[in-house]
Amino acid sequence: MFSLSSINLDFMKFRRKALILSGILLLASILLLFTRGLNLGIDFVGGNLMQLKFPAAVEVSDLRDILSDVGQSQAVIQSYSNDGFMIRLNAQEETVRKEVLQAIREKYPDVELLRFEKVGPVVGEQLRKEAFIAVCMALLGILGYITIRFQFRFAVVSVLALMHDSLITLGVFSLTGMEVSLPFIAAILTIVGYSLNDTIVVLDRVRENWKNLKSWGIVKLLNVSLNQTLSRTVNTSITTFLPVMAFFILGGPVLANFSFALLIGIVVGTYSSIYIAGSLLSEWYERSSAR
Repeated sequence: MFSLSSINLDFMKFRRKALILSGILLLASILLLFTRGLNLGIDFVGGNLMQLKFPAAVEVSDLRDILSDVGQSQAVIQSYSNDGFMIRLNAQEETVRKEVLQAIREKYPDVELLRFEKVGPVVGEQLRKEAFIAVCMALLGILGYITIRFQFRFAVVSVLALMHDSLITLGVFSLTGMEVSLPFIAAILTIVGYSLNDTIVVLDRVRENWKNLKSWGIVKLLNVSLNQTLSRTVNTSITTFLPVMAFFILGGPVLANFSFALLIGIVVGTYSSIYIAGSLLSEWYERSSAR
């Protein structure tokens, strides 16, 4: 792994520029979410369910290729036998079902449609409300734990960094129009855990150096702490980024959205653990000290 112990970077020199950049990105993300919204998948909006029976065994990858050609790369394919499949299409229109069935029959003319019906969303309105409440409770729990373990300011900047990472990831998905499904929710939760862990490592070193606050000042203290944890931050980010990139390139359309969200989260999470949490802590301390 890389060793950066000899490097001494002045991160806090650019803290205000970093906060301005993050503010612009957050504002753009919020505007995109309100104007463009998210491309919600079948788990959120429902779609069509098809049960097919083939005359012989069929590979899921072959079906995936056919569905991708007709714009249904994110369809959910479940096999219940070697020749039987359940396909959930991210579309309510009858024409889409006919187009998909026709494309499948071009390669498998003897395929039999056993059942077709429209299905509702897996993630209903009630589940969304419960998930929102659970997230709020989790954030309050994080706020309370870090306050007890460290101090209140550390807790606030940590939670703000988490919100920063999640909102920017949502903004990127809104901008690109990539589909949001249940795996995307798993990716967001993974990003939150990754970002929090990285931020806590930095803040733990800040706490250890806090005894030097009066002689160093908050800016130097944060710079020293960030440089002391820089090797760990970079090595963790690289070793996480590379396998996720492999998933994104080689995993096909099923893993594409999930791995893309993780890639965005790793980059933004690494940035926020260095600049967002530290910059906010520095500005908060300097302004409160001035008052």
